[in-house]
Amino acid sequence: MATAIYGGSFNPFHQGHLALGQWLVRKGLVDELWFMVSPQNPLKPADGLLADSVRLHLARLAVGRRKGLRVSDFEFGLPRPSFMVDTLSALREAYPEREFVLVVGADNWLDFSHWHKPDEILRRHRLLVYPRPGYDLDEASLPDGVQLVATPLLDISSTQIRQAIAADPSYDGAGLAPRVWAEIKRHHYYF
Repeated sequence: MATAIYGGSFNPFHQGHLALGQWLVRKGLVDELWFMVSPQNPLKPADGLLADSVRLHLARLAVGRRKGLRVSDFEFGLPRPSFMVDTLSALREAYPEREFVLVVGADNWLDFSHWHKPDEILRRHRLLVYPRPGYDLDEASLPDGVQLVATPLLDISSTQIRQAIAADPSYDGAGLAPRVWAEIKRHHYYF
């Protein structure tokens, strides 16, 4: 069984994350996809990062019971900072019957050489790279085991959403699942 791992802060989880996961499963590129909520990406600042449990809860609200999609807190039990190479190693040990496939955006692929032990990840796992606005990739330059997938290009980011919430009192939750937006408003997250 091919299980995609799509890691991220998901601060907050938005409709672009959901659309990407659904597309990869629907197209049969993987059997299922796990949104791996990261306690702290070692390559990103922690400023404005909601608590782990809150981000996990918001992601679960957004994903619900959609077929083939799951929100995972697996990294919460691993040492910090969260290095994907360690997460994948722990996943292989915990679920030896699964093939884990890593999903990253074009922006992360262009920065992949700065990840912790990127060669080990490439040696042990297939990667699916999805397009991101402003990050062009030459598919012919990708190494074996790395596939550029023609997912719809959604120009939405968690950073944009956080900035819109903080700056615009009339922001209406565009890009967020209604249940996620209701929870953000109720608890005044990002305000």
